[in-house]
Amino acid sequence: MSRSVLEALTSYTAMQCIPSDGCSLFLRVRASITLHEHLRGLEACTVSLDTQETQCQSVWVARASHRQQVGQQLQVYFGCFAVSVAQHLYVTLRTIPHFCGVQLDQKHLVEDCGEEDVGRNVPDCLAGKLSYWVDRRRKAILVQVPRASGSPDYYVRLCHKRFTCEDVGAPVQVTANNVSRVVSLPYSQELPCLCLEGWSATPDAVRTQICPFENDTEALEVLWDTVYYHPGSQTLSWEPTCPVSGHVSLCWRPGPGAGCRKLQRSSQLVHRRVQYPLVDTQPQLCLKFSTSWGSWVRCPFEQRRFPTWKMTIQPSPMKGHLRATFFSSSPAHFQVHLCHRRKSQLPACQPALQASPLPPASGDPAAAPAFAFLDLPREEACAPGICIQGWRTDVHFSVPQQLCNLHSSGCPALRGHRRLRTRPRHSRPPTVGW
Repeated sequence: MSRSVLEALTSYTAMQCIPSDGCSLFLRVRASITLHEHLRGLEACTVSLDTQETQCQSVWVARASHRQQVGQQLQVYFGCFAVSVAQHLYVTLRTIPHFCGVQLDQKHLVEDCGEEDVGRNVPDCLAGKLSYWVDRRRKAILVQVPRASGSPDYYVRLCHKRFTCEDVGAPVQVTANNVSRVVSLPYSQELPCLCLEGWSATPDAVRTQICPFENDTEALEVLWDTVYYHPGSQTLSWEPTCPVSGHVSLCWRPGPGAGCRKLQRSSQLVHRRVQYPLVDTQPQLCLKFSTSWGSWVRCPFEQRRFPTWKMTIQPSPMKGHLRATFFSSSPAHFQVHLCHRRKSQLPACQPALQASPLPPASGDPAAAPAFAFLDLPREEACAPGICIQGWRTDVHFSVPQQLCNLHSSGCPALRGHRRLRTRPRHSRPPTVGW
C-alpha cells in the first residue's frame, strides 16, 4: 500500500459545555484519505507527552469492492478525545491493517488558560486563580480555593522550587462539597523558592504555582546563613537552600565597616555546594556572595569560639629590634610581612619584606597557648607607612592580622618622613625563637 493513501491529518481543540458540569476540552481529529482495495479502516491515537497516557479510536470504512471506488477521496472524522488545559499531545494516524511506513503524525498543544474562552469557562482555570495571604506570626500561608461550577476536588501544597517542586509537606485535599475553602499551610522558613502549588484532581491537570517570598528581601538574607565549619577537616562549606546563580569567594575584612577584599583563587559558582578545605578560623575571614540580586558578606568566625591565634608587637631584648610574637592554642606555622600602606588603597598593603617562616606553635589547648616569635629590625618596621602582617601558612586559605602605627609598640614618634632602608645583602637575617 502506498503512503499516498493517507493524504492529511488535522487536529483541533473543541469545548463542550454542560450547564450543570461546566465546560470540558476535547481533541477532534480529521483524516483525508484515498480509498484502496486493501483498506479496512483507520486508527487515530493520542499520547500525552507528560504522562504517556494513550487514547485510541478506530473507524471502519466500506471496502472498495468495485474497481470504480478505488482512488476516491474520503474525509473521516473521529470522536472526541478528552484532553486537559495546556496538554502536550502526539497524534498518529495509521491504516487498518497496518502497513509499514504508512502513517501520519503530528504534535498538538492544547490551549492554556491565557486563551480567552478557555480561561473564562474551564473549571481548571477558574480553580487556578488562588488567593492567599501570609500569616508571619503563625508562620503559615492561608489559601482561598475558589468555587467553580462542575469543579472537581482540588489539591494545594507547599514545595521548594528547584529542578522540580519538592514537597515541603503532604498535599491538602479540598473536596468539591467542602463548606470551608480556606486551607492553612504551615512553613518553617521564609525562602525565595518556597512556593504554593494548586491543581484539580483530574489527569494531567494544570498546576498553578505562586512563590510568595520570591522578591522578599528578608527571605533572600536567609540564603546565606547556611554556612558550616567542620573542625576535623578544617573545611568551610555552604549549600544553597534555593537555586542561586552567581559566585562566592573568600575575603578579608581588616576591620569593622571595612570592605571585604577577595582572596585569590577562592571564587566558585554558587549553584551547588561550595567547600573550602583547610581554612584559617580568623574572625576577619569571610564569605562574599555575588548574585543578580546583589552582594552579601558572612563572617562565620566573627562571633563564635573557634581555635584562633594572635600576634603582638613589643620591643625586643635585642637592641634595635621589635619582636613579633604569635600565640596559638593549636599547632600552626606563621610568617611575617612588612608592608607599605598606600593612601589610595587603605587599608591594603603591598609586601615590602618577607621574614623567614616560623616553626610550629604547638601545645595543649587546655594549657597556656604556645608561642613563637620573630625579631624585626626596628628601623624598617617603624618607617612611615609601614604595617606588620602576620600570616598562617599551614592552611590553604588564611587572612592576616595587621598592625600599623606602632608608636606604642616600641616605635618612636616620627615627626618627619624617612625613607625606608632596605637591609644590605650581607646583613644578619631575622632572628627566630620559640
